[in-house]
Amino acid sequence: MAKSLKSALTAASEILPPKIYEELVEKLESSDLNVKQKRAVVEEAVREYLSSQVHPGEAVGIVGAQSIGEPGTQMTLRTFHYAGMLEFDVTLGLPRLIEIVDARKKPSTPTMKIYLVDKIGKDLEKAREIARRIEYTTIEKVISEIQKDIVNYTITIVFDKEMMDDKGVTLDDVIPLLKKLKIGDIEITDDNPPTLTIYLNEDVDIRTLSRVEDKIKQTKIKGIKGITKVAIEAEKDRDGNLIEYIIVTEGSNLAEILDVKGVDYTRTHTNDITETAEVLGIEAARNLIIREMQDVLEKQGLDVDIRHLMLVADLMTWSGRVKAIGRTGIVGEKSSPLARAAFEETQKHLYKAAAMGEIEDFKGITESIVAGKVIKVGTGMIILTQEVR
Repeated sequence: MAKSLKSALTAASEILPPKIYEELVEKLESSDLNVKQKRAVVEEAVREYLSSQVHPGEAVGIVGAQSIGEPGTQMTLRTFHYAGMLEFDVTLGLPRLIEIVDARKKPSTPTMKIYLVDKIGKDLEKAREIARRIEYTTIEKVISEIQKDIVNYTITIVFDKEMMDDKGVTLDDVIPLLKKLKIGDIEITDDNPPTLTIYLNEDVDIRTLSRVEDKIKQTKIKGIKGITKVAIEAEKDRDGNLIEYIIVTEGSNLAEILDVKGVDYTRTHTNDITETAEVLGIEAARNLIIREMQDVLEKQGLDVDIRHLMLVADLMTWSGRVKAIGRTGIVGEKSSPLARAAFEETQKHLYKAAAMGEIEDFKGITESIVAGKVIKVGTGMIILTQEVR
């Protein structure tokens, strides 16, 4: 019986990819199954693998498009709102799917999921400290009001103590920044609430005073540009036990976030596909396209085979840059003039093809259907010729 298992494994090694075969052997060695059961598992694994393969001539593009498009009609037009975060929305559903396949340069709601290294990830206070460090904080975020006095040429800044504590900001952080602006002498005029008065250097009119006010509000205290809001999310297992704390952001800046001490750069990701391609390369962008599409579909309760999503991602990234599926990308770059004309801007494509003297080879599905020819998929791939004797 052991011999029959060995022969089954030998046969399986010639059929299965090395990675699947190695995993199968590893699982069998650690299992409590008897030899007969192990042989049955090997045979079932080979059967499942063979049945999952694409048959020669199968129209994978059309099947993939239908598999994603049909459940896509069941999607809702909505955005997801993070609890406890004011105006912290993430686009999901059909709008997000359209953003992905259109390869938009910037998503409508850029977000990041920042994972932390082991010890920090389980410590809420340390997670908060990193969150405060990366959130782009300006003076405007920590003040309750600014009072302008055109008679005495002063600007009084009243700070919000609660917001200062939340952002981890003190007057000692703010005063040096205001001094760098060189707009006047600064004096602490109250401690409760913290209040600063700035005596302007020269006589100014109301317009200049407003410009100075805007300059003060936009002064950066700390943080990374682009990260406008942060929230800490507790990831738990099925039993409700804490796994780790994750920082979720509104806004994205992958390159700088990966350099922050305490951030786990191997798991941190953004939903901005173009930024991912620029920072981590085209393979990372391909993986993100698959993950984002899968995430959108799963949140809608739709089950689409990952291989269809992989096909779309491969098509969008095979050239080394992220391309849209549409007239500005993949469809617009097809070699067939009839295929381009069948999608959008028919007259424009036909006129241009005629002017350039393009030749139609009828190799694809679309152009063959337009001309009423047999499409080269399935049995249409086989060309039968009669031998003349």
